[in-house]
Amino acid sequence: MDTFNQSHAKHPLMDLDAFDLDRLPEPLIDEGILRRGVALPLRQRGNRLFAAVADPDGLKALDDLQQSVGLVVEPVLVEADKLKTVMENLRQSRRAEGRGAALGGSLEEFGSGVLSVEPEADEADDTLDASGANDAPVVRFVNQVLLDAADGGVSDIHFEPFETAYRIRFRTDGLLAEVANPPRRLGSRLAARLKVMAELDIAERRVPQDGRIKIRLSKSRTLDLRVNTLPTLWGEKVVLRILDPASASLGLDALGFETGQKALFTEALARPEGMILVTGPTGSGKTVTLYTALNRLNTPERNIATAEDPVEINLTGINQVNVNPKVGLDFAAALRAFLRQDPDVLMVGEIRDLTTAEIAVKAAQTGHLVLSTLHTNSAAETLTRMRNIGVPAFNLATSVGLIIAQRLARRLCEECKTPFAATPDALLEQGFSAEMIDHGGPLFQASAQGCPACRKGYKGRIGIFEVVKITPSIASLVMDGGSSLQLAEEARRQGFMDLRTACLAKVAEGRTSLVEANRITGAGHGG
Repeated sequence: MDTFNQSHAKHPLMDLDAFDLDRLPEPLIDEGILRRGVALPLRQRGNRLFAAVADPDGLKALDDLQQSVGLVVEPVLVEADKLKTVMENLRQSRRAEGRGAALGGSLEEFGSGVLSVEPEADEADDTLDASGANDAPVVRFVNQVLLDAADGGVSDIHFEPFETAYRIRFRTDGLLAEVANPPRRLGSRLAARLKVMAELDIAERRVPQDGRIKIRLSKSRTLDLRVNTLPTLWGEKVVLRILDPASASLGLDALGFETGQKALFTEALARPEGMILVTGPTGSGKTVTLYTALNRLNTPERNIATAEDPVEINLTGINQVNVNPKVGLDFAAALRAFLRQDPDVLMVGEIRDLTTAEIAVKAAQTGHLVLSTLHTNSAAETLTRMRNIGVPAFNLATSVGLIIAQRLARRLCEECKTPFAATPDALLEQGFSAEMIDHGGPLFQASAQGCPACRKGYKGRIGIFEVVKITPSIASLVMDGGSSLQLAEEARRQGFMDLRTACLAKVAEGRTSLVEANRITGAGHGG
């Protein structure tokens, strides 16, 4: 147990492992108490409530609890890590019980006339609350699903109808898992509720629709959700992509760049002109990388404009445009307009055709910094893809300054990761360099069972990057019509780390596992 100073000596100490958690005063433990995670009610005696705390000097937290329960709160000192684990377990248990109650009880009683199509409440008062007594059961259930997703670090929520079943799945750390099975007959009403929240046409079920939902989790935290509906054989499937505005302000250090890669990116962002391309498959973290860069560039001295499909994270101070090809506002049209708006920095959501590519290249050559994305697998393939689109090799070589290819790897849980032994020969066969083997620390793998703090041994994700600066020799190879294999070899010769090497570096640092590295890069066989 931590060493307590003298001011703590007057408070009793207790080992939470020795306390029977079944005797907790459940009626006094609400969602707000569990969310704050600072003080846990243990036992009530008359008008006194004994509460487990890790730091009794947090007077505000104790005052809040006292006001919440209307009792005199007396602190009992416990270990911080044990308190955190108990609180998290209680929250997960409550959420599971909440889902079961909604599915088994109130949702079964949901009537056809309960759900009304009404505009959402004013944004300032739209605090997400899953326990509102006056809400319809489906409204409460949807709110509960969104709260679970927000608390669980979920990136996507899938509402899926089938012939005889309905399921809800969460994508967490890149992997989908089923979390609920509401009655099949309620599928249309769940879809209707989500469409009302996203201000979509609930009567239109024949074509896909796109919308947005903004929810307030607390006074200081909001989440944006991108909503897409898709007509399927058995009803409308609805997918929500959770976009956390806070992710854009984490900074370059939080993304996972190696030291040299971060320096290259920072140098490219500091230039007044040129093109930075971020590439990778859907869900590889390109959006967060771009928004992090824009957030770094966002100063009063710069005029920044973005064309996106759709705008995913709202950044104050940046002029963001949703492209709409149906009315003629595609990426190319938006770029043309931007160039007449005295821009300094331009961001194009994706380069899809020659017209957009040509305008972006022209902008990069005429004193503008241009950021954009492509769906390619590596930096070398990005250059050949641009050439295949129709961009002349000379323009490509003189406009593109930096290419970033990226993936997202699941991060090993620091609480339960276990050592992993392998011979140097086996590691060399997997692609580790001799330097990684000699100077790296012990290797780790995910715990088979995981722990209360993680999911099957992993918690969160970290970026894996290939960052290639277009040097004179690479530019010369581009103009000579070099293949992607030749370009990749030249990049390696100049010391630029490819995705496989970058991923193995994270393994050597103990931040991810060899199994995960092989899953992402498709090379070798993990142990």
